[in-house]
Amino acid sequence: MTIKSLGNPYDGDTDLRHGVSCTCAGCMTDAGKLTAESVSRPAMSSDDMLERAVESAVVRSMFGHNDLSRRSFAKMLGGTTLAAALASVLPIDKVKAAILDDIGTPEKTDLSVGFVPITCATPIIMAEPLGFYERYGLNTRVIKTAGWAVARDMSLNGEYDASHMLTPMPLAITLGAGSTATPFLMPAVENINGQAIVLHNDHRDKNEDVSLWKGMTFGVPFEYSMHNFLLRYYVAEHGLDPDRDIQIRVVPPPEMVANLRAGNLDGFLSPDPFNQRAVWEEIGFIHILTKDIWEGHPCCAFACSQEFAETHPNTYGNLLKAIVDATQYASAPEYRSEISEAIAPTNYLNQPVPVIEQVLTGRYADGLGNVQDVPDRIDFDPFPWHSMGVWILTQMKRWGYIEGDIDYAGVAERVYLASDCATVMRDLGLEPPAETYKSHVIMGKTFDPAEPEAYVESFDIRRS
Repeated sequence: MTIKSLGNPYDGDTDLRHGVSCTCAGCMTDAGKLTAESVSRPAMSSDDMLERAVESAVVRSMFGHNDLSRRSFAKMLGGTTLAAALASVLPIDKVKAAILDDIGTPEKTDLSVGFVPITCATPIIMAEPLGFYERYGLNTRVIKTAGWAVARDMSLNGEYDASHMLTPMPLAITLGAGSTATPFLMPAVENINGQAIVLHNDHRDKNEDVSLWKGMTFGVPFEYSMHNFLLRYYVAEHGLDPDRDIQIRVVPPPEMVANLRAGNLDGFLSPDPFNQRAVWEEIGFIHILTKDIWEGHPCCAFACSQEFAETHPNTYGNLLKAIVDATQYASAPEYRSEISEAIAPTNYLNQPVPVIEQVLTGRYADGLGNVQDVPDRIDFDPFPWHSMGVWILTQMKRWGYIEGDIDYAGVAERVYLASDCATVMRDLGLEPPAETYKSHVIMGKTFDPAEPEAYVESFDIRRS
């Protein structure tokens, strides 16, 4: 595993973003172009690596994380002059010492973090090429995973230290729904919104009337997913029973478009970029964005076992900081094009950059002849609202995934670690919400997290 983003931040010839023209040892190794100079560079100790990562982060922050500005300024002044100029206005050594003291030394620095190749995983993925893990002293390898059953199993057997998961998954794993009951933690949400219902082009005549979907087959990426629960909610609000009037099949996200093309699916509620990829390949069209079902709904998250967090508390804390830091960076619209390029390569999403850009920027073709502008088609907000966890549990109860008496608030608070996320947000200069519960409006119906059982019973179409 190569170590990236640890170049000299005062060197104008060093590309800390590791773009296509980067000549650092890590990128040259990945491209199979090692030079004698890069081979001869001495290996860094873990302490040196952590110190350089922090120094690099401090310097980059002074340029607004705009690496082109940093490089231009460094070339104009020279590295030594730049270092002296920055030191004259900011005591970098003291700042560096304070950060190092605050984040603590990770008990374990070499980590394996799983991800499924979708845009919801943007913070977890981009944190590798853009250096967020190294910033907190972690040598993290992000591992592309075919689907969430694999991500769950790899996490449960300890092959992944942490993983990109769907927000219902840590709740399900903790309760033993679909797997052996194992305490799991979800200290951060990755993205909000960011999904869509896509129909095959053959069903354009059914776009305006959901009741015509009776008998159709839809794909979702996992049973314990917002995709499954939002699709069920949506069709039920239009009078269709999702277990009797349509068929719902679990299909890994990378296989959604192929199954739509083959006629195995009439539509799907999927993560992007596969909704946009269906449009790109002229196979399907976007019926509705999920933000128009529930504005601001959670989707994917960062999760790990309770055992990992308790055994490696500093590593857990630094990893969480890296993820939250990357999440707030991804939330800025001005960085979305840069991020699209960073996560497009084969080892990450393996998608055309224009497809990813349409998702992340919100300017996209809908497959019906229109170009839409929806800047918050996907957004990134790390705070794990307990009320969102309670809503997910109500849908698990509604559709028979869990049974009996459920301590909705107790489970949500045990799994969704809002306090951990709030602490990290404050450390990063962000303001977390003052509360962890709020009401949510889904298709015009208000959900009160204080009355979860009454909410379940308010639906005519349900299994419980």
